[in-house]
Amino acid sequence: MFQNFKTYLKTKTGLTDDEFHQLQGVLSSRTFEKGQFLLSKGEVCHHSFFVEQGLLRSYTIDDAGKEHIIQFASEDWFMSDRSSAYFDEPSELFIDAIEDTRVILINQEFYNLAAEISASYRHYNEKLLQNHIRHLQKRINLLLGATAETRYLDFIGLYPDLTLRVPQWMIASYLGITPESLSRVRKELARKNFKGD
Repeated sequence: MFQNFKTYLKTKTGLTDDEFHQLQGVLSSRTFEKGQFLLSKGEVCHHSFFVEQGLLRSYTIDDAGKEHIIQFASEDWFMSDRSSAYFDEPSELFIDAIEDTRVILINQEFYNLAAEISASYRHYNEKLLQNHIRHLQKRINLLLGATAETRYLDFIGLYPDLTLRVPQWMIASYLGITPESLSRVRKELARKNFKGD
């Protein structure tokens, strides 16, 4: 149990087998079926979700009922509503499973204990948080000023394995464009690549 997460932590943070053994007691695992919610708007988010297998998305729904996808998380990615979890406030987000998904549920007790027993974990967790902020800043800049093509190329760079796993309308929602615009972008890129051969 927790094998993927253990491997991830050992590789990324240098956590030892003994240190992981100390942390294992505060972890739990859960499977969600495709379409099942891990978090709904108005709930307080008490966990981060580490994806062992499957695929998640986080999104908001505006007053007109339109979805706006914020993030995807496939294997070895984390997903949470950090704002809700940290400030203990109702979430503005929905998180659901795009595929049948198995996650490790990580609570604040795990973070506190891991930081206490491992300096390398503390350093890595700080870096992870800063990296998350960096990605959000880049995403805001892209949504405000980049072309649809630039946004799509950035999506492929960030999520190279998702173009065949995620419906096109979800990718369009993430990019902040219509499915029709995405279709045009893909055709134009295919034409350029074909021409370049």
